[in-house]
Amino acid sequence: MAHQQHLKALAVVGSLQRNSVTRVVLRELIDLLERSGCRGEIVDLETEPLPMYNPDTSRKCEVYLQLKPRVEAADVYILGTPDYHGSVSGAMKNFLDHFWHEFAGKLFGTVVASHEKGLTATDQLRTIARQCYAWTLPYGVSLAEKVDVKDGHVTSETLRQRLEMMARDLRVYGQLLAAQRRSDLVGSDPGFMAKHRA
Repeated sequence: MAHQQHLKALAVVGSLQRNSVTRVVLRELIDLLERSGCRGEIVDLETEPLPMYNPDTSRKCEVYLQLKPRVEAADVYILGTPDYHGSVSGAMKNFLDHFWHEFAGKLFGTVVASHEKGLTATDQLRTIARQCYAWTLPYGVSLAEKVDVKDGHVTSETLRQRLEMMARDLRVYGQLLAAQRRSDLVGSDPGFMAKHRA
């Protein structure tokens, strides 16, 4: 239980809409995690926009350099995106293009705002996580505007229960994976984290 206090969760808002339901739900999740003893933080790509990823220049830009230590410090990530044409938002994809080494061995949770369950967007986030050698929860949370969230608040009891489940699972499994990751980074056993040792 003592280690639980140190689990750091970073939620990434991949919607640029001012009144985004994705933002509302991620704030609710971070609040649930903080109430259970975790440290939570939000990266809102509407207020902290990254330039379009360019391998030659992006890792030198000021916004990237400010975000990098915050992304590195997280044990778990909650990626929230609207479903745009069956895919993730451009802002979310751009964020994930900037960061990948930081994700290895860590846990992702996915939240998709969609009128059609957001299954393809969720699958794309899982695929990206796998390519970055990260873990994902075996489910995602999806929501619909004006059905699950109204006037800046979660109004659906079903969604609220899913968020409580996700917060619990991010905390429990995130802690287990974070402990194993730390052990792997200082150990000598073979495994996919071996290439990330200093």
